[in-house]
Amino acid sequence: MLDQIPTSYLVITIGVLLLLSAFFSSSETALMALNRIKLKNDAKQRKGAYLAKKLLEKPDRLIGLILIGNNFINIAATALTTIVAIKIAGDKGVAYGTAFLTFAILIFSEVTPKTYAALHPEKIGYTAAFILTPLLKVLYPVVWTTNLMTNGLLRLLGVPKNIASEALSREELKTLVIENDLINPDVHQKMMINVMNLDHINIEDVMVPRNEVQGININDDWDLIEKQLVNTYLTRLPVYVDNIDQVIGILHIRTILTMLKNQNLDVNKLKRILRKPYFVPETASLSAQLREFQKKERRMGLVVDEYGDLVGLVTLDDILEEIVGKFTSEPGDRGLKIIKQGDNQYVVKGRIAVRSLNRRLQWTLPTEEATTINGLITEHIQDLPTKDLGVNIDGYHMTILETTEDNIISRVLIEPPANPA
Repeated sequence: MLDQIPTSYLVITIGVLLLLSAFFSSSETALMALNRIKLKNDAKQRKGAYLAKKLLEKPDRLIGLILIGNNFINIAATALTTIVAIKIAGDKGVAYGTAFLTFAILIFSEVTPKTYAALHPEKIGYTAAFILTPLLKVLYPVVWTTNLMTNGLLRLLGVPKNIASEALSREELKTLVIENDLINPDVHQKMMINVMNLDHINIEDVMVPRNEVQGININDDWDLIEKQLVNTYLTRLPVYVDNIDQVIGILHIRTILTMLKNQNLDVNKLKRILRKPYFVPETASLSAQLREFQKKERRMGLVVDEYGDLVGLVTLDDILEEIVGKFTSEPGDRGLKIIKQGDNQYVVKGRIAVRSLNRRLQWTLPTEEATTINGLITEHIQDLPTKDLGVNIDGYHMTILETTEDNIISRVLIEPPANPA
């Protein structure tokens, strides 16, 4: 019967079949290449994205539909090509027809459409979903039967039918954020990466060390306390008895401004205003502490070690700066500024946090040994620091410029490696 059909009609039919084969091939590539996160967002606004999302919820059915359509079309094209080839060249035409169809399917129905679909997955995938969705309903009995037989064969071979989780690990999510150029500007990428890093940073990495905690000794002369309250740049101060280990409360400066102005404040009134101190463990992660600050409606905590001894102080600002970077210009920060000297040398205070220095200058100084530059150098030399002493830590050459009477490093000259890792 097919022998009686004009050759020109058969050739046109073969061309149409090759186009249909290209459609199924490109549809498969496009739908599988869709960004699942963007697809979920687009599905709320675009019908094609919604249909594509529904199709991908049952990938075995989708793949079964595409393969059934593609194989049926390619087999039909093969049969018609064989008839045309025999009509034109006799028995020798079978070889010619096979070579021609292999080349045609490879170029026009596989490589070219799949490459284009991989480059434009949304354009092809969303459009194809409008055709594949009703086609799946029509061919559902065939698709269901095919999948039933396939799954039965897999079970006989002992292959479990497990659907891989689409959940991303933290590292995978970081890679997605870094390499997705849709997230712009770069500062947004850095903030998202910093948020994901909060679980790996502990309170002790960002806290104000004990020896730098500023507070009020309730047993000091009242004139001295009043002067301290007037001149402080801080909004919250720990109040203690004789030494910082005996904190009795936290003072919010805003609550005493009016009384200070009217000279209507004394020790007893100050004690009544104090808020109960809030203690946090030094080993807590920043993400956990951020949640605790929010839950307890606090902005400052006193950091204690495993023995309950006070080792420092941490504020909500310290945690937020790990996400957004430095955003304050308080007077107390001026002493921590970084002074560049020459092309590749920096003078910094010994009490500046190592993590802060790494963040601000994109350095990679070790943060496991100590929290401040003073601590890092002291831990490295295992001795009392002296002026003009030079050390090399992970390729960063450091020269002590100044120390205090208590043998604490106050200023350091740091020269990073030419190409810090």
